[in-house]
This record gives sequence, structure tokens and C-alpha cells, in this order.
Amino acid sequence: MSSSTPNSPLPEGVPTTDAGKREILFNAFDMNCVAHQSPGLWRHPEDHARDYNTLGYWTGLARTLEKGLFDGLFIADVLGPYDVYGNSDEATLKSGTQVPTNEPTLLIPAMAAVTEHLTFGVTAGTAYEHPYSFARRLGTLDHLTDGRVGWNVVTGYLPSAARNLGHEDQMEHDQRYDHADEYMDVVYKLLEGSWEDDAVINDTTSGVFIDPSKVHRIDHEGAYFKTPGIAFTEPSRQRTPVIYQAGASSRGRAFAGKHAEATFINSPTDELIKGTTAKLRQSLVDAGRDPYDVRVMSMQTIVTGATDEEARAKYEDLAQYIDVEGGLVLMSGWMGLDLSQFELDEPIGDVESNAIQSTVETFKKASGNLDEEWTVRKLAEWCGIGGFGPVIVGSGETVAKELARIQDETDVDGFNLAYHITPGTFEDIVEYVVPELQKLGRYKTEYTEGTMRHKLFGHGDHLPENHYGSRFALRNLATTA
Repeated sequence: MSSSTPNSPLPEGVPTTDAGKREILFNAFDMNCVAHQSPGLWRHPEDHARDYNTLGYWTGLARTLEKGLFDGLFIADVLGPYDVYGNSDEATLKSGTQVPTNEPTLLIPAMAAVTEHLTFGVTAGTAYEHPYSFARRLGTLDHLTDGRVGWNVVTGYLPSAARNLGHEDQMEHDQRYDHADEYMDVVYKLLEGSWEDDAVINDTTSGVFIDPSKVHRIDHEGAYFKTPGIAFTEPSRQRTPVIYQAGASSRGRAFAGKHAEATFINSPTDELIKGTTAKLRQSLVDAGRDPYDVRVMSMQTIVTGATDEEARAKYEDLAQYIDVEGGLVLMSGWMGLDLSQFELDEPIGDVESNAIQSTVETFKKASGNLDEEWTVRKLAEWCGIGGFGPVIVGSGETVAKELARIQDETDVDGFNLAYHITPGTFEDIVEYVVPELQKLGRYKTEYTEGTMRHKLFGHGDHLPENHYGSRFALRNLATTA
């Protein structure tokens, strides 16, 4: 599947600006913790990540993002510590690397109350909570945000989370997706197929609040779940919030083709971004959908300033605070390999591990220096600013042109922007990068009204007819009964 170029017609379904050019979408990428993707930078004097457990941090961030016309705030989450490194959580605790981590969904109503347009993608797993109670939480969030919420569906990848919730380990990889498929069915049945649109009468004269004939049991009984009753929330504006997904395996892409409306990818090179995006779009085609029925958001970190020189100076300042051990904690968790068993300054070429070798080859391509010798320490330093994703350093103009180039060459719809320090990263992007993207005609100058789904696709509030979940909508159940 070919991507668009600046001089080729844009594929149908691609969001465009008023200037008729392809629009770049922005999400801020954050987590309800201290050290998200840049371990050690919480020590920087201008960083306020330590305020993660205050409402003021989150409402202030939301206001900044809306000022910069960001599309959304994408909130990651984990339910267990990174304990692969050293077969212990000691290093994770010392470095504050994604621990402590607070519950993400509780942040959203406060941020929605101080914004009008910013949307919120929240991560929640399917492995350890029953879909009945979770569907109620989703519906509640959609009510309280007036339809500005999405759900990032994850099946879980940290064994520590499984153990802490009473399991020996996670389910086998493909089985996790089978389980998640049924989980989605239950959620769709509850949010799409239980209450008719006009079930709530609210008639003070007759004393009838709900017409019982318009509320239906879902009577679900499957391999993993049994849910006989009705949804416990009335329909929200979107009914089912926008579905995000981030699986990169072939089974994960098949799940995305079936369910995803937006997806988060994390690849450090243009070649990998382009390949992953093409595979994701093909997964939608395989599921009978249009390839542009999904918005692909690629992880990116930006260090910017008024000039290229100022941005470079900022990067060198940030690099002083990189926590090498914290970086290895993250890399060990992502790779599933204990990096504490290797000497920090041991050349990677001497390490017998396919996981390390393939990761370093990817990073060499990203750095542009294929001949440079890498050590375990350098591997940790590489992910010390921005994690596994790519980093752009430059003035607002330089960054804007680079983002436009990446989009044109890889076919992504936008970027999930990780922070190095917070909220400074996002304040800099709003001040320096957004105006330059607008000059290029590649970024919105005002928000589209409406729900998250309508903002992303322009076709209304509800799941489209070609989406798998729409088959559970009462209007469609009635025609197939």
C-alpha cells in the first residue's frame, strides 16, 4: 500500500486542513507516574512530573494542550512493576521508572471540566477486570466528557501484573487476544445493544423515568464470560468510546483490523514506521474496512526552541540527567531480557542475544551511524530521552518540516508526543512547533466541534456501519433478527 507524497492526491478518508493539505494530528503521551519514557529526567530542575498526583498538574496540562489545539491526551498505564532487570523491582523503585503509578481514568473528568475540545485516550487492560464493570466506567467517562473519550485496549504484557492479580503468569499471547475478542463482544453488547436511544422518558407527569420495554438483557454466555443482564448505564453520546489499540504482532494487527479506530505505534526509524503503518492499514482491508478507517499515531519525542542551536543546547542539558539503570529497567521489560547480566561497557557485538542484536541494529539505523560500536550503556542512554521512539532536535521550523516529511514518507496520521520534562516539552511544542506547522498548512487552526469520533473522522458520533462493533447496535440487531 503506497503512502501519499506532497504532490500526489491524498487518499480518501485522510484528514486535511483548510489549506487542503494533509493534517498532522497530535496527542500528548503521558502516564499517571513520575518517570514515563525518559528515566532520570524527573531530577531536572524544570521538570514537574513529581506533581503527577495532584489535580493541578493534570488540569494545567490539559489547558496547555487545548491552547495548542492538540487532538488528545493519550494516557498509558501498567498494573505491575518492571521487574525483569535483576529479577527484582529494586532498580525500578530506585529510579522511579513507571512506579508509583496511579489510576488513569480518575484524571479525565477533572481535565474535561477545564477544556471544551481536548479528547482523552485511556489505557485499560482486558485481562484482569470483568467487562461488565468496565463498560459502566467507560459509559460514565463518555457521559462526563460529553463524548470526548477513547479506550486504548491492551491485553497485558507484564508478568508482574498477572502475579499480583492472582495468576501464575499471563495467558499465552494469542489466547490473550481470543480472551480480548470476547471481552469486546460483551462491551459492545452492553453499550450498543442494551438500551434503545429513547429508553429514558424522564416523564414527571406519569412518574415513569425509564420505559422497561426499551431496555434489553444481553444474555451473553461465552468461553470466558457470562453476563445475562442489562447495561447499568444509559447510552452516552458515543455509546462506545473510540477504540485505540497498540498490538504489533500479526495477531495484534488482526485484532486492530477488527476493532481499532486509532492505533499507537512505536518504531524508531522511518522504514519501520512505514512498514508497520502499511500492515495496519492492510489489516483493516482484510477485515472489510477502509484502510483509512484507522488513525495511526507514531511515538515521537521533540526537543525544540527558538533556534536549532538553542534546541541542541537543551538536549545536551537534558542528557546530563539520563538514568542509565532506569533506562535498562525499561529496556529489560520491553525486550523480556535481563540486561543486568551484562557489563555496562561490554560491546554489544560480544553479547549473545538475538533480542539485543536486533534492537541495536534498529537503533544504529535510527542514529544514522551503522559502523558505530554500541555498548549496553549506550543502549540505555539511547532510550534515556524518549524511550524506544525517535527524537527530533531543532527549532520549531526544523521540527515542523521533519514531522511533515515523516508523515509524507510513512503514511502516519500523526504523532503521540512523549515528554522529556513536563509540562515544558508540551509548552515548547505549543510555542515553537504548532505555529510552524500551521504556516505549512499541515495543522488545524481551530477545533472541529463534536465528539472524539466525529473530530477524528467527521462522520458522526457512533461506530460506523462497517465496524465490527456496530453489528451489536440495536438498529442492526433488529434488521438481522
